[in-house]
Amino acid sequence: MRDRIEQLTQNLARTIVGKHEAIRLVLVALFSGGHALLEDVPGVGKTLLAKSLARSIKGEFQRIQCTPDLLPGDITGSNIWNPSTGAFEFLPGPVFTNVLLADEINRATPRTQSALLEVMEEHQVTLDRASRPVPTPFFVIATQNPVEYQGTFPLPEAQMDRFAIALSLGYPSEAEELQMLQRLQQGTTVEAIAPCISLVEVETLRQHCMQVTLEPHLQQYLLDLVRMTRQDEEVRLGVSPRGAIAFHRAVQALAFLEGRDYAIPDDVKFLAPYVLAHRMIPNSGRKAHWIVERLLRTVAIP
Repeated sequence: MRDRIEQLTQNLARTIVGKHEAIRLVLVALFSGGHALLEDVPGVGKTLLAKSLARSIKGEFQRIQCTPDLLPGDITGSNIWNPSTGAFEFLPGPVFTNVLLADEINRATPRTQSALLEVMEEHQVTLDRASRPVPTPFFVIATQNPVEYQGTFPLPEAQMDRFAIALSLGYPSEAEELQMLQRLQQGTTVEAIAPCISLVEVETLRQHCMQVTLEPHLQQYLLDLVRMTRQDEEVRLGVSPRGAIAFHRAVQALAFLEGRDYAIPDDVKFLAPYVLAHRMIPNSGRKAHWIVERLLRTVAIP
């Protein structure tokens, strides 16, 4: 499947210029069975990345533009009365898709945000005591603006914990931005991207990732990092066991994307800030990323 992975990476790189690390992290989230949170300012390509990924894997794409007046039923769907049949019929919401973009998720109210809790964890929607599974694979890319806070609602810890990886795209370099303008003149758009991998192959790759070996000493190293977040004096809330499982799966996926059937300590060190920081609540003025970097220098490498 190596050629499929390379084709997928190249497909995304055609529209997302110069963000190879961000592309690799999003693919880690996809193949580990998790979801991705993009925290960045507007206009850096977050929506473009989600659309390009959906076209590349030949999956269905839906977008939710989160606003304060958005209701839970607008996300999950609702039962609608059909006069011709004399019965309620279920009208699926946008979560019944393969790639879901929740744009500016922190603009939705906590009540509406909670509509994503079940479907992100259990891949199903329960309404009126009936559970309906969403399509497979199901992948959520959520975005939020870390600068503008007016009219926003911070994501609760339960919601943050459901994202396998949180990352930032950042501004492109001058050369990369010039390349963007040149590609614009050449007519390179999302619609020009041809699918390079099927949904069945995505599921196959997920199964392969789960077979990547983590030696016991490497599992202990990963667990030591997680448990240190719960014991650190600068952290009010550490990483949960769900976070430890997501960390393990992300390391497996990264090793597989690097062409290995085994993980190494560098995989753990590289992913730690992206998997652990957004799950932590510091009790000091320190940023969570800084604390994770300090823990990486403290915990012994096997």
